[in-house]
Amino acid sequence: MRKPLNTSIPEELISRINEVVSNSKGDYRDRSHLVEQAIKFYIGDDISQRGIPAKTLSNLQNISVASSLYETSLFPRLSLNIREKQVIAEQAANLIEPRKTVFIDGSTTCIELAKVLYRQDKRLTVVTNSTLICLELGHSNDNKVIGIGGEFEPGSASFVGHTCEDAVEKFYFDYAFLSTKGFIPTEGTFESSMGTLRVKQLAASHCTKVVLLVDYSKFGQRSLCKVLDISQIHSVVTDSQAPLEATDLLRKSGHEVLIANVKESQGEG
Repeated sequence: MRKPLNTSIPEELISRINEVVSNSKGDYRDRSHLVEQAIKFYIGDDISQRGIPAKTLSNLQNISVASSLYETSLFPRLSLNIREKQVIAEQAANLIEPRKTVFIDGSTTCIELAKVLYRQDKRLTVVTNSTLICLELGHSNDNKVIGIGGEFEPGSASFVGHTCEDAVEKFYFDYAFLSTKGFIPTEGTFESSMGTLRVKQLAASHCTKVVLLVDYSKFGQRSLCKVLDISQIHSVVTDSQAPLEATDLLRKSGHEVLIANVKESQGEG
């Protein structure tokens, strides 16, 4: 497995950056000032008191450049319900047996799943239309990553369109991990993006097991278009804040429901 990148950036500072971005009330037109503000809070007026080497300060200057990879309409959602998405991802990764073929969509919860799989040694073949999933998994030799091309959709940082759809139809997956904009347990999943929904539909129809990763905020929500019927979904992985009535209904209708406990996870370590 790969070794963690040695950025020499303190964890305390990374936490401070995440805090400032989360509290910025959705104004993401220019994030460079947010990163600068977080660095100033951390360093203070006297940089020498922190003992931060010049190389590290150079790395800090590059943060806004590297994070531009995430500066699409996807970016604001990366910091929403982050802990819920992380524990859902950890739970979902347990479903995957070694040496299987997996499709992963470009949703923010699936990006968290890619981060978990990155740390594991399961020798998977991962197929995705998401540039960010490729970036998360592509640095490791432990997994084979197949990126599906097509028309680039900036809002999701994913490839869509006929070329992408034709490519998906040529694969068959052991698992398809998908998330959604909205989820009605008696109906199915809903999306607002016309580009990505067809890719998700094709991936779901070309796999043995469809696994839906959905945090509590998605329950009871509809969006522009219906994507998957509830009968197409085999397993639902959610967090402990999901409505009990909805999860009970899913179990009674024959779906596997896995619930990741956010509070227990926060108490670890």
